[in-house]
Amino acid sequence: MNAQYLQLGKETLSFQQIQTLLQKKQQISVSEEAWKAIDHCRKYLDRKIESNDQLFYGINTGFGYLQNVKINNDQIEELQYNLLKSHACGLGEEVPHEIVKLMLVFKIKSLSYGYSGVQTTTVQRLIDMHNHDVIPVVYTQGSLGASGDLAPLSHLCLPLIGLGKVYYEGKCIPAQQLEKLLNWKPVSLKSKEGLALINGTQFMSAYGMYCLQKAHRLIQWADLIAAISLDAFFCNAQPFHPSIHRIRPHKGQVETAQNIINFLNGSEIVNAPGKAVQDPYSFRCIPQVHGATKDTFNHILEVFLQEINAVTDNPNVFPDEDLILSGGNFHGQPLALNLDFLAIAMSELSSISERRTYQLISGQRDLPLFLVKNPGLNSGFMIPQYTAAGIVSENKQLCTPASVDSISSSNNQEDHVSMGANAATKCLRVINNVEKVLAIELLTAVQALDFRKPQKSSPIIEKVASKFRQHVLFNEADRVLHDDIIKSINFIRLEQLER
Repeated sequence: MNAQYLQLGKETLSFQQIQTLLQKKQQISVSEEAWKAIDHCRKYLDRKIESNDQLFYGINTGFGYLQNVKINNDQIEELQYNLLKSHACGLGEEVPHEIVKLMLVFKIKSLSYGYSGVQTTTVQRLIDMHNHDVIPVVYTQGSLGASGDLAPLSHLCLPLIGLGKVYYEGKCIPAQQLEKLLNWKPVSLKSKEGLALINGTQFMSAYGMYCLQKAHRLIQWADLIAAISLDAFFCNAQPFHPSIHRIRPHKGQVETAQNIINFLNGSEIVNAPGKAVQDPYSFRCIPQVHGATKDTFNHILEVFLQEINAVTDNPNVFPDEDLILSGGNFHGQPLALNLDFLAIAMSELSSISERRTYQLISGQRDLPLFLVKNPGLNSGFMIPQYTAAGIVSENKQLCTPASVDSISSSNNQEDHVSMGANAATKCLRVINNVEKVLAIELLTAVQALDFRKPQKSSPIIEKVASKFRQHVLFNEADRVLHDDIIKSINFIRLEQLER
């Protein structure tokens, strides 16, 4: 298989494949086995409808509370068009383009198993949209996270029938204009297809996987930045001794302690005499706090990998068993709970990070107050900590769980919903905030470390600090620190992690 392509089918998608897809902007294809399964299911469904007067939800009936309204065979195609149009009720900000592309990939993946009754031409058009970098305009608000992500997925799929708007070659244009540019014709949707397209958890799962890949990087940076702060604050290395963690062997805790030891290996500062017997919790308990976030991350990743490799529309078609079954695989409760959990776990990384920043500017341990020469005339690093504190407080507010809420809809037919879409969008806000707070700690820690000279930290930390100084100079006197913080954010976002 060409490394520029990611092939979708029955094989399980891995986290590494998702990371590669995002980093290298791969194109996608579908396996021959998947094409056969899709076609087999569609042909079965066509035969079933032609030879049977039975009501099948969403195939020859209305939707939601209108489930008992029979739709004549000659109106079934119109039913699918009406479904996409009527459910495209999204509002709010536009979903980031990378997440929209993940939505396309995960929708194709779910359809590729051959339990959804779609046409091969429909799947091919979704593939073409992804590979031609056609980005439908999708909005963040509108999904209750239970009947599938109805509104966001409707906007995602409107271009299939020549409606909605898309981004193409950097411009936002009507889907009809795109069809002329690419010589595409609208897809003629058959029975069940509209429902297969807009039922599913692809909005929540795309947000979740995007958050997870970003969280994965920030978790690694958090350990490295904490190690810089440890040396800058002249901390004792005793809390990271393997014996301590051997008797409370949470996997993430053990891993974090070892990471810190590795990062500090060879430091002159860490072995210098005169250390305090105990350091503040924000330094001493790094393994316990960072480690708990890692263990949470691993649990949540397992849930999301299960989800993106599953079928989540309704009803489900089983050609070989001669079954069409209506159920609830679109309900986002597993995702909602874990998106809330991820937000909480990542928020704690920012919480403890801000406390280390606070300690570094406090004027203790032979560091100047606010890490600047001539404090008083200069405010130094006083206000970046304010910014970090404000962001940490915002995260606390955002970490109120969305998943404990539910509002009945569809005339009480859909009487319990997950609110997973709200959990998803606020989780991304939390993770973006964590990146900012860690960037402020990095900015502060490298400034503090410079005051330890001529003593040197470890080779790894000295290398990171040297690279950082290529972007952000030592702060001799007050300047506009917004610019430095933005550079620090970009450093974390773009710089390769040291090991």
